[in-house]
Amino acid sequence: MPVLLFSVIAHEFAHGYAALRQGDDTALMLGRLTWNPIKHIDPFMTVILPIMLAFIHAPILGGAKPVPVNPRKYRNFKRGDIIVSLAGVFTNLLVAIACALLLAVFGFAARLLPSLHPSLGILQAMMILGVRLNLILIAFNLIPIPPLDGSHVMKYLLPPSWSIKYVQFGRMGVGLLIALMYLAPGALSFWLTPADTVTYATINAMRGIILPSTQQWLQ
Repeated sequence: MPVLLFSVIAHEFAHGYAALRQGDDTALMLGRLTWNPIKHIDPFMTVILPIMLAFIHAPILGGAKPVPVNPRKYRNFKRGDIIVSLAGVFTNLLVAIACALLLAVFGFAARLLPSLHPSLGILQAMMILGVRLNLILIAFNLIPIPPLDGSHVMKYLLPPSWSIKYVQFGRMGVGLLIALMYLAPGALSFWLTPADTVTYATINAMRGIILPSTQQWLQ
């Protein structure tokens, strides 16, 4: 939970900071450019929807409160929209890389400080989960279904008439995502496969420095 919480907040913070850099101070003025998790809780997406889906035994979908932005304030509308939209997934990539590096650091630290093996094992397990969770967040948010981040790039690749309908289609985006997870879990699993592949590749590359206690926490 700490890893997931940090990763989601980093994602949302990045959207707000990127918007500020593009000339939009909406997130800053509304107090959303913060690491305070309470500010990023959405009553429906963070609480009600996951509980409701769990109650009916459906695949669980949830999210943080979207950071408010005003694209009209961007110095360059199209470039600003793309940058702000991709800032979250780019930040998740940086977090995943940082987790991989810390995974190695904790492994080498264990060789120097054997007495800290149990604690370092927990930290290593958190870093492995950090790699996987952030790669999954990247892949999931790049699904080209509004209102996910990937849709903000996809709309510029479509003809103008299609783009307008595509954006309007975003009103049903959350419902479509739930339907996709429930009716076609195989398609979603296929889309997320690269995230798992990179995670397993990272673990295999560092298998020599992964502690036995780390494996226990991941079972």
